Amino acid sequence: MLLKIGELARLTGLTIRTLHHYDSIGLLSPSARTQAGYRLYQHGDMDRLHRIMALRKFGMSLADIANALAGPELPLSSIVARQIAMLERQIAQASTLRERLRTLQTQLTQGQAPELAEWLTTMELMTMYDKYFSHEELQQLPLLSDAAVEQEWKALVMRVRAVKDAGAGPGDAPAQALATEWMVKLVRDTGAHPGLFARLNDMHAQEPSMQATTSIDADLMQFILAAFNASRMALYRPFLDEHEYAHLVANYGKRSGEWPALIAAVRAAIDARTPPTDPAVLQLARQWLELFRSYAGTDPATQLKFRQAHQQEPRLMEGSFVDAAMLQYLGAAMAVVAQERPGA
Repeated sequence: MLLKIGELARLTGLTIRTLHHYDSIGLLSPSARTQAGYRLYQHGDMDRLHRIMALRKFGMSLADIANALAGPELPLSSIVARQIAMLERQIAQASTLRERLRTLQTQLTQGQAPELAEWLTTMELMTMYDKYFSHEELQQLPLLSDAAVEQEWKALVMRVRAVKDAGAGPGDAPAQALATEWMVKLVRDTGAHPGLFARLNDMHAQEPSMQATTSIDADLMQFILAAFNASRMALYRPFLDEHEYAHLVANYGKRSGEWPALIAAVRAAIDARTPPTDPAVLQLARQWLELFRSYAGTDPATQLKFRQAHQQEPRLMEGSFVDAAMLQYLGAAMAVVAQERPGA
């Protein structure tokens, strides 16, 4: 079966102009032409067109799609699976808003005037995510759009509250285990993307409705952070003497709020393939060293102990958004920084 360009446009919902453009840039050329030169598309062209349309929905540019199609062929079944997953996230996100709208509808039908907070929360849900994330980024955040993941987090929040309400402190093993589980899940449910994590933190801090929806208030967040920090310090403990450990305990959490944005900036530099010798990356390395020294001190021998701890204790990397590739990249930048004159 051969389709003329107008028929293909009508059946797929694309415009003839779009199909012409795909042909002109070599993205989708028809398999045949009539004697008069009219484009004819056949069954084999549908496979490629489906891939193009799906990848566009994933937010890829036409140039990136061309590169992807020029490489090893990604099975169409995998692309369809990604489409299904994306739609399921969108459905879950829409379902949350639908249920809130149904609540408002019931109140209005019964002649009740919804509370102002109800109206505001509903409207905020309609626009809140868009203030912090692009459509493509939301697809990478099952934490905000996957119903099953949302239920996992609700259960985890309840477990943390139960431990906290029972009187556990950040230094207690149950609290530290939950905090580590929390951070590991954050890495998983943000696609290990520190930039998304940093913005998620901003959204949670600045949007009261987010705190109300998730039942995660500032007090609970502080408990999790303190327990996670305590768990990290416990892992460092075997590598340090009494004086070094006392310095760590006194300073470890003081500047922890500065790490997410810095880690995100380093990851962005890596993703942009910025050389580690670039001045902007060197400045990030200096900031990293400053934060490291804030709890490790300035003694090179002590700093070496911290580096040895990271080499010998893999649990220190859990939930950190930092991986071996990032440390290697920073190491190259820090080697340049180390050669600078003092005060340079």
